[in-house]
Amino acid sequence: MNATSVGALLLCRAEPAAVRPSVALLRERFLLAAAGRGWSVLVPEDAPWLSGTEPVDRVLSGWATALAVATNSPALALWWDADRAGYTLAAGFRRPVGYVWLADGTPVGEDEAMQTFAARLALDPVLDVQALEPLTRADRDADARARLVGLIAVLARTGLDLPEGLAPGAPADRLRGAAHLVAGPGRAPDGAENAGTSENAGTAMSAETPENAEHGEAGGVAAQRPPKPPRPHVPAVVQIAAGLPLTLWGLARRSAGWTAAGAILLVHGILGLARERGAAP
Repeated sequence: MNATSVGALLLCRAEPAAVRPSVALLRERFLLAAAGRGWSVLVPEDAPWLSGTEPVDRVLSGWATALAVATNSPALALWWDADRAGYTLAAGFRRPVGYVWLADGTPVGEDEAMQTFAARLALDPVLDVQALEPLTRADRDADARARLVGLIAVLARTGLDLPEGLAPGAPADRLRGAAHLVAGPGRAPDGAENAGTSENAGTAMSAETPENAEHGEAGGVAAQRPPKPPRPHVPAVVQIAAGLPLTLWGLARRSAGWTAAGAILLVHGILGLARERGAAP
């Protein structure tokens, strides 16, 4: 596989301050930056799909699922290679939804997937859905990259604004270079064992003022003081019951993304049980 023809962006509908504590759980190196109002973008430092064990779309699907579970916010993976391009949207514990275009822009996804995409991101059911419909029709003048750009244009109405240089379809090395300029110098850990420390929080850090560090504005990459972890919205035992088989399945498939998603469920479930026991009289 030609490395220059493959690329990916991982978006999360949350401020970087809310995303940063969860990134280390993905067990990969990422650069994290603000991407407009209420959005964050993560650029992978490495390309595990080049090992040949899993294609880029499957790797990104696992990452998006893990990030959505960890942050309790929708996570959108954009990916492309020499033959195809597409997206995967993960939201909570629901099954991810995705769409694919061939390199020449030919749609090969289902129309219902685009409608589900709009509903899960709470897009306008009339104006935004109408804007998405052309992406599901044949158009000889719109290749796969143009389809992803069109998708980003619709999401701009929700506040998404990708930093300069982070454009769908760009080579992976160009994406990393642009992300370094936006995020500034920093270190991302190789595994989850470093999670919870401000120095190794899984993101690249940049200088920021006390004002945007406190409020998580678009000018900064991540807040200096990470927020408290969200309270569980499902019973802890359910998280554990779902996380254990998912982790085992991910390990069996050697899928880092799905293994991380299962591990996140397990950790949240165990912490939830600990909190419940601590709160018990």
